[in-house]
Amino acid sequence: MGTLLNSTKYKTAIRISAWFFFLVLAGVCIAAIVRELQTSRFQARVFSEIAEKLTYELDNGPSSAIRFPLYGPYDQRLGYVRIPEWSGKLTADGFTVTAQAHWSEDMLKYTDLGLFPVYPEKMCTGMTIYDRKNYEIMRTSFPQRVYPGFGDIPPILTRMLLYVENRDLFDESAPYRNPAIEWKRQAKAVLDMVISLVDDSHNVVGGSTLATQIEKFRHSREGRTTNAIEKLRQIVTASVRAYKTGEKTAEARKRIVLDYMNSIPLAAAPGFGEVIGLGDGLWVWYGMDFQTVNRSLWDLELGAQGLNTPEQTAAVLKAALSIFLSQRRPSAYLLSSRDALEDLTQSYLRLMANDGLFSPAVRDAALAAKPPFFKKAGISYPSDTSRQKAANLVRSRLLGKLGIKRFYDLDRIDVNVKTTIDLNLQKKVTDTLESLQNPDVVKNSGLLAPYLLQDGDPMKVIYSLSLYEKTSAGNLLRVQTNNYKGPFNIDEQTKLDLGSSAKLRTLVHYLEIIEEIYKIYAGMNDSAMAAFYTENTLDPLTRWGIEYLRANPKRDLQMMLDAAMEKKYSASPGERFFTGGGLHTFANFNKDDNRRIMPVRDAFKASVNLVFIRMMRDMVYYHIFQRYGTTPRDLEKIEESKKMRLLSAFADKEGKFFIRRFHEKYNQKEPAEAAQLLFDGISPTPPHLAAVFRFLTPDEPIDVFEKFLKEHLPNSKLTESYIYKLYGDYAPGKFTLADIGYISSVHPLELWIVRYIQENPEAGIQQILIDSQDVRQEVYKWLFKSRSQRKQFQRIRQIIELEAFQDIHRAWKNLGYPFDYLVPSYATSIGSSADRPGALAELSGIILNSGIRNPMVRIQSLQFGVNTPYETRLVQEGPPGVRVLGEEVAKTLKNAMLNVVAEGTARRIKDGVVLKDGHIALLGGKTGTGDNRYKTFGPGGILISSRAVNRTAIFVFFIGDRLFGTITAYVAGPSADDFTFSSGLPVQVLKMMLPDLAPLLEISKLEISEIEEKCTENSKKISNWNK
Repeated sequence: MGTLLNSTKYKTAIRISAWFFFLVLAGVCIAAIVRELQTSRFQARVFSEIAEKLTYELDNGPSSAIRFPLYGPYDQRLGYVRIPEWSGKLTADGFTVTAQAHWSEDMLKYTDLGLFPVYPEKMCTGMTIYDRKNYEIMRTSFPQRVYPGFGDIPPILTRMLLYVENRDLFDESAPYRNPAIEWKRQAKAVLDMVISLVDDSHNVVGGSTLATQIEKFRHSREGRTTNAIEKLRQIVTASVRAYKTGEKTAEARKRIVLDYMNSIPLAAAPGFGEVIGLGDGLWVWYGMDFQTVNRSLWDLELGAQGLNTPEQTAAVLKAALSIFLSQRRPSAYLLSSRDALEDLTQSYLRLMANDGLFSPAVRDAALAAKPPFFKKAGISYPSDTSRQKAANLVRSRLLGKLGIKRFYDLDRIDVNVKTTIDLNLQKKVTDTLESLQNPDVVKNSGLLAPYLLQDGDPMKVIYSLSLYEKTSAGNLLRVQTNNYKGPFNIDEQTKLDLGSSAKLRTLVHYLEIIEEIYKIYAGMNDSAMAAFYTENTLDPLTRWGIEYLRANPKRDLQMMLDAAMEKKYSASPGERFFTGGGLHTFANFNKDDNRRIMPVRDAFKASVNLVFIRMMRDMVYYHIFQRYGTTPRDLEKIEESKKMRLLSAFADKEGKFFIRRFHEKYNQKEPAEAAQLLFDGISPTPPHLAAVFRFLTPDEPIDVFEKFLKEHLPNSKLTESYIYKLYGDYAPGKFTLADIGYISSVHPLELWIVRYIQENPEAGIQQILIDSQDVRQEVYKWLFKSRSQRKQFQRIRQIIELEAFQDIHRAWKNLGYPFDYLVPSYATSIGSSADRPGALAELSGIILNSGIRNPMVRIQSLQFGVNTPYETRLVQEGPPGVRVLGEEVAKTLKNAMLNVVAEGTARRIKDGVVLKDGHIALLGGKTGTGDNRYKTFGPGGILISSRAVNRTAIFVFFIGDRLFGTITAYVAGPSADDFTFSSGLPVQVLKMMLPDLAPLLEISKLEISEIEEKCTENSKKISNWNK
């Protein structure tokens, strides 16, 4: 019995001891947790060790150890999300990734867990554009008004912010505390949430600290906390970020306040966009100057009498507090619920005064203050015109390269852009161009002369200059500017009639054809050439080429090209030319040329229109001969099957023209309105009306038909039998569409389009063109059956001419012509197809570079996310030059352009540019004048009216062996009628600027050596021209 009692006592003692141990252990654990919650010593050690391993460095070439964010307002705004996409686009455009951030293995593992990368994030950044010498052209920085450091923030702002959002953040008793978690606030948020389950009206205050809020509105999807996992991601990332610089967090807490002040999201304002940070918030929403705000609040803090009255200071205080509070629901509080924001601000003013943040006097003044909401705020950009022009040029290019739609988004990207522009020269040229709108400068510059600015208001003339430098790295843009008061880029965003500058493109293709003829026939023996010559109906150029080759057995290509420049053409305007579907006449600028017969060389030098009209005709005939083995003068030799194809092509082309015209006439009309419009244009006779009515509404009964006729023929006495007869005579299926058109004297396709639109009101023009394909052929069946060869040949001639111009267009396009088609008329040789100054500059560069088309480079490098883990550097290393012109052709063209300056229309600058070593850099070029007018003609081709649309004058040029470009003068609108300037105007203006351009022509021996080495390397890459 005693043994049993002793055993029971023993077990009881063991049980008590175990419970005591567990209680002590639990107490120790609770004490440790409480201490950890108070001090964060364990967290400090763990998170600082993690943070220390999160490293990255910039290394050469693309990185395989890098991750990019997928979302997050901050990462999207700064462009980090799209860097992989942009790298792909830019690489395809000739850029190379030369350096990129490489992450440590620990950072990769950390980020792959779904956490946000930890690094010193930029408070404000944007796009910075530099010139060739790293001078800053433009810098955007968003937000625009920030505190550079914690010490710059007025203490009252910090106290108010912490009172609202994170009261224990600066608790000095816990130097290691984790600022990402505030346990009291978290506990209250949980309690509020529980209460709200029972009481819907109970207000739930969030448990986020400033640190986690920053993670949320910078990196969480749409700046929101969508679930518990997202909240955990924010807390862990904020914790690691807080210990990035060590275990103690005093400085990290200051940085948190600073970052929050500068990056708090505050909705979007009209005219400004997304508002970020306290500084921009006060400016955009209240119109308060940031410096004035800070001065006032520092004066309040120091008790100093500042420039502002107490009432003004109180208004500033209240506005700042309202900004902090609005962050809870920024779009509502700042846009639609401003009264609610006012009530909340008033409440916090009273609470803060009660808790001693400021005096009752300040509280009362703030309660009485009514800071008005600002109606409109703008973004400030550099005001210097030359910088603006350069910046807008680069920004416009980047929109296309990066696939961005708005400057707004582009300007907020964290990117440094290195351009080829020479900012100093850009400024000089811009100043010169702008000065030409000053009448005194115009007078003193000798521009008040015939064919210059003797007539018209100089203020209305827009000048534009593009200047490129030929280098081993491509054609580098040095200047592109104008005196237009806006961002419009005349050189690259226009389609202008540039007159005789088209003669340069025409001469280029003329010489290309001569080269082609040489390559085809020069290898033939004389008997083979003779046989070909006699057995075929040759076009004029092929005939001339064979005659030259037979007469000059010891010839080479250069000799033949020189001979082609001496080929003579009549300059007479007396001939009428069938082109573009009709007969046309043309005139020369200088009537003294009318009776001359001159060589191509002289015609190019003096810019004689009729010579180039006839040259263009010869080129058209050449391409027709290449396709069909005949010329327009012997169309009967075209095979019958080819004739049918050409007639079908004509029917399609002509039918499309009318379909588009009639669609434009009717597509905005309701069905009944469209039908009435059609009937209004029909001669009101019973057969006409009956035929059209029965076609448009085949299912309408006879009573509706009778009512229709009586409404449209109120004075006619129509018998019932006659109405029945009409109803039957024009029943559906009795006549073809072409017949109904003939009966009613209405174009058949107009009838078809009105009916089609009634039956298919949602169809667009592209669908209509598809659905009308068979109808277009049916309407022109008469052409295929016509017994008149003359009518058929007339249509065939239009189509083969169109095809010839398609061949010519392909040749022009290969040399940079910017548009998708040419006007199929000989007038294209004198400017009717329009051009673009920038494209002509590229052509000049090809000629200067001996026929090799080098890339036109404006942007040399881009650096995304400098000093971030996403840093990516790309450098323009465009493709090697491609030969697009034979070397001999380019040489011939260059000599012709030199001759224009030496003896022709640009002889004002024949003296060239004298360099420091005494050498002279000669200029070559081609002039052009465009007088674009809207003309109205009456019956018989009589001109009824003519009004000016614009007037242009251009000089496409090269200087020495390295510089080339264009200079343009342009007047838009009816005021162009007041001007008589010709291409001499841009030539004279260029002459004024030559002293400023001369330094670009000076080049050191070291640069020459580097260029020669690079050119030798590139020449090996150039595709073989003979292939």
